[in-house]
Amino acid sequence: MRVARAWDLRLVHALLRDAAAVVDDHGLRAARAWDAVLPDTLVADTLFDLAEAASGPPDSAEATLEEYRRQRDAIDDSASPAALRLLAAAESAGALIAVELHAAGLPWSVDAHGELLERQLGERRGQALPARIEEAAGRVRAALDDPAASLDSQPRLLKSLHRVGLFVESTSRWELAEHDHPVVAPLVSYKKLMRLYTANGWTWMSEWVRDGRFRPVYVPAGVVTGRWASSGGGALQIPRQLRVAVRADPGWTLVTADVAQLEPRVLAAMARDTALADAARRRDLYSGVVEAGAVATRAEAKIAMLGAMYGATTGESGRLLPRLRRTFPRAMALVDHAARVGEEGGVVSTWLGRTSPGPGEAWRAVQSRAGDAEASGIDETRARRSARDRGRFTRNFVVQGTAAEWALAWLADLRGRLAALEPVDAADAAPRSGPVFGRRPHLAFFLHDEIIVHTPVVHAEAVAAAVRESAAAAGTLLFGSFPLDFPLDLKIGETAEKA
Repeated sequence: MRVARAWDLRLVHALLRDAAAVVDDHGLRAARAWDAVLPDTLVADTLFDLAEAASGPPDSAEATLEEYRRQRDAIDDSASPAALRLLAAAESAGALIAVELHAAGLPWSVDAHGELLERQLGERRGQALPARIEEAAGRVRAALDDPAASLDSQPRLLKSLHRVGLFVESTSRWELAEHDHPVVAPLVSYKKLMRLYTANGWTWMSEWVRDGRFRPVYVPAGVVTGRWASSGGGALQIPRQLRVAVRADPGWTLVTADVAQLEPRVLAAMARDTALADAARRRDLYSGVVEAGAVATRAEAKIAMLGAMYGATTGESGRLLPRLRRTFPRAMALVDHAARVGEEGGVVSTWLGRTSPGPGEAWRAVQSRAGDAEASGIDETRARRSARDRGRFTRNFVVQGTAAEWALAWLADLRGRLAALEPVDAADAAPRSGPVFGRRPHLAFFLHDEIIVHTPVVHAEAVAAAVRESAAAAGTLLFGSFPLDFPLDLKIGETAEKA
């Protein structure tokens, strides 16, 4: 049976509990039993982790209806009832879609995955490491001139690197790439192979892929900005090289689509910055920023725009930021204001009203200590640093959170359009997608700004049109007639492999 609509009491409770627009909560905040509960294995995908939640909700019909009435009344009496009502509906639709994504699963070819592992790592050898990893480890140890060097203990490996004159603070490939040393190339290669083996190797495949489907557990609003997280399986971290294993069933195909520069586009719409919207319309936004005269190259445009949204206001990004402020004053004023509010200990809200958490007691204590008459220079420096950190958080919260709202609207609209397409005959079904989705196009994957639809080949063009139309509809639903588009990189193909 397919559920048409839902209202997720726990997710909506969490929204309204923290929403700055809720003036009279009608007892909602005191109803602690309804605070959301997430799995212990929650894996967040950004810097913003969801706070710990209380125990589970009541399960009686009376208590359920009472909570629904509290939520309805809190929204009706809020400062922005229409926006909060839309946010609650989108959040609830997302919860429903997350369950459906798990039920249908992402088509996954064990054969293609296994071939990739053997090609990259060598044959599986029981509990022993594959041959190519052993060979890579040997090259690293030879470069270190230490046959017994420990490569999987960060502290020990750093000591070995320091001993041969490579003075790094971590073994990240970004930091290693800054140095010219014989050990760098083999170490980067070893780490890449080990990452594939441990994160998505044969053990992962046997645990998470069943009957040709990868079924991760999605956690809607698992991040405070409203972005989704995953509870095991690493759905939000599928390596690019593994996408060849995402393969449609016979007679079916995949429609993959991701939004070009979603967050800067959302920022333009929120700020009503027509100059930034003009730079984005029907083209690569960063190239449009160059054509607008803000910066000289696309690379500079990307550095500057990401810095503005994520708070990287020093270095190259800081040098370029004044140019963005001159060219796109409304957009830059919005994120700058959000940063100031955060630095001062305030909260900010997304377009539809999701509100950031307030600062914790530790943050307030640091700020208070800096204001004491006996405060030291160290106290003042620590307070400034923590204020800037919080400003970076709130600066990005409004943009990332609103982008998550747009994505939910996209998903919800597309879900309805897919359900309206005719099911195929039983002979053409994909039974491994289950009884609800085995005969009709369905969402199979979602990651922030990307979706994958598994569809009968006969519906592929209709699905592609639906994906585009739902993206446009989501923009109109959130931002009205503001002149902004959300162009998609869309592909129809047997696999989800990217060029």
